[in-house]
Amino acid sequence: MTPSAHFDLTPWNTFGMKAYADWGLAFDSLAELQQILLDDRWRNLPRLVLGGGSNILFTSDFSGLVLVNAMKGIDVTECDDAWSLHVAAGENWHQLVQWSLSQGMAGLENMALIPGSVGAAPVQNIGAYGVEVCRYCSYVDVWDLDLQQQLRIPAQECGFGYRESRFKQEWQHSRIITAVGFKLPKQWQAVTGYGPLRELGSQVTAQQIFNTVCQLRLEKLPQPEQLGNAGSFFKNPTVDAGKAAALQAEYPVMPAYPQADGSVKLAAGWLIERAGLKGLEMGRAAVHAQQALVLVNLGGAAAFEIVKLAKHVQQRVHEQFGIKLTPEVRFMGTTGEVTLDEACSCAD
Repeated sequence: MTPSAHFDLTPWNTFGMKAYADWGLAFDSLAELQQILLDDRWRNLPRLVLGGGSNILFTSDFSGLVLVNAMKGIDVTECDDAWSLHVAAGENWHQLVQWSLSQGMAGLENMALIPGSVGAAPVQNIGAYGVEVCRYCSYVDVWDLDLQQQLRIPAQECGFGYRESRFKQEWQHSRIITAVGFKLPKQWQAVTGYGPLRELGSQVTAQQIFNTVCQLRLEKLPQPEQLGNAGSFFKNPTVDAGKAAALQAEYPVMPAYPQADGSVKLAAGWLIERAGLKGLEMGRAAVHAQQALVLVNLGGAAAFEIVKLAKHVQQRVHEQFGIKLTPEVRFMGTTGEVTLDEACSCAD
């Protein structure tokens, strides 16, 4: 199959940004991917691999080749104490969570309704309500562009951190994720230490957690089909204990979560809301009226409007709290990823 010229990227980003790539193709097998990568016509072009496009903001058209991972399939094996899932990277994440629960395999329920594909999950080390994907990931299969071969990378070598991994950093341009392995213990333990989940009690089931998480997300977070967004726009910042104590003295109700290394994680959404930015509109972009951590496309927003709003939020929070928020969303420019400051410069 040959990539299409002037490839429409609008269906492949949850912000709903109007953008095009010079060339693009949705591939559904490793053989098809290999064929494209070995073709001299595409080999030296700037390249971007997408799943659901749920964590990306196109700041311009893309001058290169976009490959959409549409590989499907779920294989399950089991032993006495766990189920092992081998999941193709193009599977929808939420549908995997639903399916695994329907099969009696619990563990992923706290991460229900996170948008995007399975292949994107380890890149961002997605997480919600006290659980991150690294908790259950056992390996990641990739196509190595340098070695021209398939590799299986154990989870402990993936460099998982808070919304981070080696796939997001050093392997971004050299390895394409084709499948992810998960290990779900049969001795399931509920994770209900986060916020509203505490109210579920000690006899909670995985299905109850799933239902509650879905309800919470649907109440607080806009669905991309209705209001373009990429979920949490900024990471929750981590500060040293002294900084946290000083802020808590000034803002006693500020949420703060002590970490194992002595640092303290703060809630970016609370900081944005406290800075008076909740519901702020700039052109056709806005800070969501119900969840300040989410920036939204009100309809027909240009990329520069989202970028300008993000920079304004970052500056206001820094002015008030002395904390610089780090975007969780990736900004994609003409030939590759750019920083928020670079995207702002292009928008000026």
